Amino acid sequence: MLLIEEGQPDYIEQAVNSILRKQDLETRIVGKDVLPMAGEYTGAVLHAGIAAFMKTHGESLGAAGSLGHNRPKHPDSPALDDLNALLPPRPAGFCTGCPERPVFSAMKLLEREMGPFHVSCDIGCHLFSILPPFNIGNTTMGYGLGWAGASAFNTQSDKRTISVMGDGGFWHNGLSSGVGNAVFNKNDNVLLIVDNNYAAATGGQDILSSRGKRESKSTGHSIQSAVRGVGVTWLKTVGSYDVAKMRDTLRDALTTPEKGPKVIVAEGECMLNRQRREKPLLAKKLKSGERLVRTRFGIDPDSCTGDHSCIRLSGCPSLTIRENPDPLREDPIAAVDNSCVGCGLCGEVAHAAVLCPSFYRADVIQNPGRWDRFMAKMRARIIQWVERRSEKGRSRHAF
Repeated sequence: MLLIEEGQPDYIEQAVNSILRKQDLETRIVGKDVLPMAGEYTGAVLHAGIAAFMKTHGESLGAAGSLGHNRPKHPDSPALDDLNALLPPRPAGFCTGCPERPVFSAMKLLEREMGPFHVSCDIGCHLFSILPPFNIGNTTMGYGLGWAGASAFNTQSDKRTISVMGDGGFWHNGLSSGVGNAVFNKNDNVLLIVDNNYAAATGGQDILSSRGKRESKSTGHSIQSAVRGVGVTWLKTVGSYDVAKMRDTLRDALTTPEKGPKVIVAEGECMLNRQRREKPLLAKKLKSGERLVRTRFGIDPDSCTGDHSCIRLSGCPSLTIRENPDPLREDPIAAVDNSCVGCGLCGEVAHAAVLCPSFYRADVIQNPGRWDRFMAKMRARIIQWVERRSEKGRSRHAF
């Protein structure tokens, strides 16, 4: 029997062997002796392993060497090569509108100001911070061990460390192993708890601090109350989408003369769960003819400088580049595509980092009322009047 089990150790192979031996069966299990111990089992890897298995054990079936006719000429599948030419690489990262992305945008801005500092990461969506464009995170131990992993840095130093922990990891064991031990050991470093209302990385399961009410579960328990309950006195709560305030709060935590553990709770609901909850409600309102306002963000192509700092500081998947409409400029301009969910991070980053003022916010009104139609006509007339006046002014000074 050929048993295909990706990864190591070979738990399933060992378990099946044990079951067979207990039943006094002579069936031989073949697995890691023809397949690699580590690495991904791609089509080419499986082809080589199955061919080796058939060559050794397939003679009695009359199948020895039967796979040789279809052996690929090179390890990579031609079909995959074609896809690689068609599809651009898409590295892992935060979702569009994720409330955790602004937290690391604020950290990136603070790094520019104070220099790099040690960041102890945790398991969860926030671990994507170790990838571009943020590249934030030096160590990762395990789920809920973000602050425990930085306990060795509780020494006299000119710069405090920052530990990042999700709300799921906090309730899993971070409250005891991280916060409790930090209080007990008088840790003088900083913990940033990302509170997105769910165990978001594993599918949005409810946890103790979830806001939703459930008959079978007890939710609504505050992270702040738990942190204060074990003895933390320096505690701040910040909305995660407020980049400037998040940056300032992190700066305060890193520079305050007050000794002892410092905890910042960054609150912002997981955008995926929020969209799952709100989209059916919005569709119902739209179908019933109810007035609906959606917020969208965009970039003025005339004022965009083509610097792309907005992309480097946020990494939002909705931010992309387009050809510059100005024939005198070669650099492509930034643009916001239709996947935008209106979280506002792009504008917040542009404001906090003092970037170009090219971002704008637009409220898209569906099922408009009489007042909405009247105001739209008035705005259109005012814009036309301003444009005509501007055109006359330019024509007077034209050569």
